[in-house]
Amino acid sequence: MTLTRARGRANAPAPPRRRAWPGWVAVAVWAAAIAAAFTLGWSLRRAGLATEDPLPPLHARLRERPLTWQLLPAAAFAALAVAALPVLAARLPWRWLPPAAWAGAAVWTVTLAAGDGWHALAAPLDAPTEYPAGLAQLRSDPLEWLRTFTERLGGYTTHVRGHPPLPMLLLWALEKAGLGGTGWAAAFVVAAGTSSAAAIAVTVRCTAGERAARAAVPFLVPAPLAVWVATSMDAVFLAAGAWGTALLAVAARRAGAGAPAAAVAGGLLLGCLPYLSYGLLPLFAVPLAVLLLGRPRARVLAAACAGLVVVPAAFTLLGFWWPDGVRATLDTYLISRGSAQRSYPYFLFANLAVLGLLTGPAVAHALPRTAAALWRGARARALSPEAAVAATAGAALLGVLVLDVSGVTKGEVERIWLPFAGWIMVAAAHHRRPRAWLAAQAATGLAVQALVLSPW
Repeated sequence: MTLTRARGRANAPAPPRRRAWPGWVAVAVWAAAIAAAFTLGWSLRRAGLATEDPLPPLHARLRERPLTWQLLPAAAFAALAVAALPVLAARLPWRWLPPAAWAGAAVWTVTLAAGDGWHALAAPLDAPTEYPAGLAQLRSDPLEWLRTFTERLGGYTTHVRGHPPLPMLLLWALEKAGLGGTGWAAAFVVAAGTSSAAAIAVTVRCTAGERAARAAVPFLVPAPLAVWVATSMDAVFLAAGAWGTALLAVAARRAGAGAPAAAVAGGLLLGCLPYLSYGLLPLFAVPLAVLLLGRPRARVLAAACAGLVVVPAAFTLLGFWWPDGVRATLDTYLISRGSAQRSYPYFLFANLAVLGLLTGPAVAHALPRTAAALWRGARARALSPEAAVAATAGAALLGVLVLDVSGVTKGEVERIWLPFAGWIMVAAAHHRRPRAWLAAQAATGLAVQALVLSPW
């Protein structure tokens, strides 16, 4: 397929207006799916068939007293964002727009979480099942811990058992740098997770043009997924994938001597993904789509491949063999009393409803137009900027579907979907009148935070 480069299309004319009813049908399906997932989850739990989660399909519980005035700072910021973001996205010089998106996403995320008090930012990492609880087993000899990670897996905390060793090594590195404790860890997680707004904006500019990137930026800020960015380590996974992909996109666009360096850095970050979470392999659909859109030179591809093998080679040489880790984690998963016992048919459907909760009604409304743009591009054997955006979001959605069907993500996907949901958000760039949809996105995030008490 011949892919038309979308560079320099900031002033490209908008496509003709199309019928809006498919979008509204998609919003109705979005709302009905979420309602059905919670209703069916409540029914299953009442029948004693879904006792692993207090509020299926979320691993959370309904608040006894919903938050009200505690969310006033977040609501005030949301109102400001709805009013100002479309203007800023259109008029701010590009060099300032990605940092502004990062800052806005960070403020939105922190003010939402602070509705439970400032301690709520670090509280999720204080749980005995989380990564920091296992640091004591790592501190004395990290190399020995890594060499014996697989054989001693059963003695570690829940999240350590469920993931490769890199998240723990990151926390250990923070501690060695003098930033120990869950407070610093939470700051790292939130800063990393919210930075993905900047990385995704940069990627969209490289693949679909500046106009498309400016249209996407407002929707990357008051996103409902921010409820789980503070504070889940999966937000770090989101950042690694987003910045790795962004660097590849920049390298594909550049023609100078800096392109291979950016490609190596992007490959290095993407090579971390399988060692952050075993479930991130399907996320490689996104950088693959970006490479197909960008058509980089051979030396850029070679540089990216060189960076990609660094982390796997290092872990292998230090004694951690990734396939053994997958096998050991699967064994512990199958004998656990938690997620392995969850209903596959229910979560096959409910997981997608949770994805809708993370991405919000604006994305649901945009999905029919996104699919149509991708179909038109495929038939024409050339991708417009609109189709390039659709290809990026579609690649992330494909990764979600693969992971959902696999059955290894039965529940707790409100955090597991984070690395994918950030990319699906760009589908909302298709909205011509963004303020109403930005308000709907912010309202979704506020409602979830007000009604649901999540351990993350």
